[in-house]
Amino acid sequence: MRRFTKGLLPAILLISMQVHAQTKNNLPDWAFGGFVRPANVNPVISPDTSTRFLDPMTGKKVAWESNDTFNPAATMKDGKIVVIYRAEDKLGREIGMRTSRLGYAESTDGITFKRKKTPVFFPGDDSQKAMEWPGGCEDPRIAVTEDGTYVLIYTQWNRDKARLGIATSKDLVKWEKHGPAFVKAYNGKFNNIWSKSGSIVTKLVNDKQVIAKINGKYWLYFGEANVNVATSTDLINWTPLVDDKENLINLISPRKGFFDSNLTECGPPAIVTDKGIVLLYNGKNDAGANGDLRFTPNSYCAGQVLFDKNDPSKLISRMDVPFFRPMEPFEKSGQYVAGTVFIEGMVYFKKKWLLYYGCADSRVGVAIFDPKIKGPGDPVPTK
Repeated sequence: MRRFTKGLLPAILLISMQVHAQTKNNLPDWAFGGFVRPANVNPVISPDTSTRFLDPMTGKKVAWESNDTFNPAATMKDGKIVVIYRAEDKLGREIGMRTSRLGYAESTDGITFKRKKTPVFFPGDDSQKAMEWPGGCEDPRIAVTEDGTYVLIYTQWNRDKARLGIATSKDLVKWEKHGPAFVKAYNGKFNNIWSKSGSIVTKLVNDKQVIAKINGKYWLYFGEANVNVATSTDLINWTPLVDDKENLINLISPRKGFFDSNLTECGPPAIVTDKGIVLLYNGKNDAGANGDLRFTPNSYCAGQVLFDKNDPSKLISRMDVPFFRPMEPFEKSGQYVAGTVFIEGMVYFKKKWLLYYGCADSRVGVAIFDPKIKGPGDPVPTK
């Protein structure tokens, strides 16, 4: 047993308390969290080398989810949680150079999933093949209308340019592709920009999360380098908010010295609360001098930002540290070893919020927030 000199123990306890204060991540009252990873369940979805899919583009059977399963959307259907996850085969050289398709998994508890053997959304010989082949369909987000129409926002990737694509469904299995989100706005000016990560604004109605209308319009946060916003009257054609020179208005952007110093990329559907609209987003830490030295260079951590509920373009508040960051081994090993908790899906289930995220671009994990037990976010390292 270690012995302490008289007077030394109180000093050590004081130092310990100071370190604890530095590392504890207290969330603002408007934020969601803390999210807790349930013990011994993650990852909840991992690659499967046994499933095969007859690819309509090549006419060959491919092991479509054999390399990676990650970056999930999530929603509710018939009382079950449905996760639509991105899956990659092994035919490419590296991330972004394989073909991505979207798989379907459902659960009665949010933790144990039953998966379909073939993807439910994929590049095919259809009107969108020029935008989706050979890279595929990536990084989905899903929201649902009050009448039960599911809206899928995903990345169309042809290995030349990434575009936000829109699709709709009544059952999450059979989808109608509507094409790029910005093809009609401003005479197509934004159809050829690099666009990713669409987060539709939603609200809770009788414990059901549904797409919201604000000032007579639907709202969509989007962006990878910055967070921008667009509006729509039909959920299919979207018009970005621009300045008087028709340049995109950046609502938030990367910040020097912070965890989001390289990218600010939208997460799951944003949610209207009594405090405002909460957008959860993914921040990439810069690898150079502009990054936050407390976090691993190039790592992806998750932040939150608050917008005015009557004016979704008006910023109210923004967290300076992440509420969720790579901590577990499976979040720091895989395709992206710098560490990634890439949040894309969140559902309200039995009075709790379940957050689904990509683990190092390789697997799917879940974390749970019980509003009755609001706690701190992931601790912030002191280095």
